[in-house]
Amino acid sequence: MIYFTKFFWWEAGYMRTIDIMVDRAGYYICWGCLVYVTGFYTSVSLYLVKKSVHLGPALSAVILILGVASIAINFIADKQKQDIRGSDGKCLIWGKPAKVIRAKYTLESGEKKESILLASGWWGVARHFHYVPELLLAFFWTVPAGFEHLMPYSYVIFLFFLLTHRTYRDDEKCSAKYTTFWDAYCKQMPYKMIPGIF
Repeated sequence: MIYFTKFFWWEAGYMRTIDIMVDRAGYYICWGCLVYVTGFYTSVSLYLVKKSVHLGPALSAVILILGVASIAINFIADKQKQDIRGSDGKCLIWGKPAKVIRAKYTLESGEKKESILLASGWWGVARHFHYVPELLLAFFWTVPAGFEHLMPYSYVIFLFFLLTHRTYRDDEKCSAKYTTFWDAYCKQMPYKMIPGIF
C-alpha cells in the first residue's frame, strides 16, 4: 500500500518523466502498465498462496523497513528533481545549494528551451541512481518467498534487465536532446546507476 500511495502522491511528477514526455501514452506504456506489469507484480503473491513461508516478526520487520526505505529513497530522489525544477535551480539539496547544469535545447518546432540537470543529492550519486531503490524494493518485496525456486524472482530479474537497458535508452534520449550539455553532465556523473561499478 505504501508503494501505491507513493505513486499517487507523486502522480504529477510521473507525468513529467521521460516515459510520458517522450514515449507518451502509447501501446508500450499502456499495455505494459495494464497487462504486463500487473501480472509480474502479483507473481510473488500468487506463488506465496501455494507455498507459504513463515518469516517471523524480526525478519518480517527488517524486510518491511528496508522496503519502505527503498520507497522513501526513490520518492526523495524524484522529489529533488521536482524541487529543483520548481525553484529554477535555487534550492537546497541535502542542506547545500544544488549543483545544476542549465541545458539548452531546441524543440522540433524550432523553439529554444532550457532545462535543469541536477548533479547533487541522489542525482549526484549516479545519473540513474533512482533505479537502484526500485530494484531493491522489488527484491524486498520478493524475498519473503525464500530461495527455493526462481519463479518468484522473475519480476526482479525482469526489472533488472528493463532498468539497466533503460539507462542506455535514457542516455541516448538525453544526449540527443541536450547534446554538449549532456556530455558535460556525464563528465560530472560518470556512472549510470552504481558509483564505481556501472
